[in-house]
Amino acid sequence: MKTLQDAASLASHERGLVVISTLRTNGTIQSSLVNAGVLAHPATGDTVLAFVTAGSIKLANLRARPQVTAAFRNGWQWAAVEGQAQIAGPDDPHPWLDAESLRLLRRAIFVAAGGEHDNWEEYDRVMTEQRRAAVLIRPNRIYSN
Repeated sequence: MKTLQDAASLASHERGLVVISTLRTNGTIQSSLVNAGVLAHPATGDTVLAFVTAGSIKLANLRARPQVTAAFRNGWQWAAVEGQAQIAGPDDPHPWLDAESLRLLRRAIFVAAGGEHDNWEEYDRVMTEQRRAAVLIRPNRIYSN
């Protein structure tokens, strides 16, 4: 595994399912399963791993300690991506992020993770109501077996 795309390809048969691990305040690991995809960062154009979440614990961990590891697998083949997370959402504003940009970013992440939707207006409404944020991970290290 040499690239982020190589690592993410391991999860392509499962709609981008990946285990995300963050650090709790006490230094222990908190892990959860998300759908993630690879896309260009909307402000920099850099290739990032991204997912959408409303998980208050995961977001609190990432706000305080942005280090994150994403683990991909396909059978016994696995890859890990370590990096720094940037949160972009209604509670995490950026100069490059307005409401329309966030709506389109959430959609782009969903599609990059292999998602399809029959009613994008409903998707947008639910994402807004739940105050879901985009998490963009800039990879520092990629390794595998």
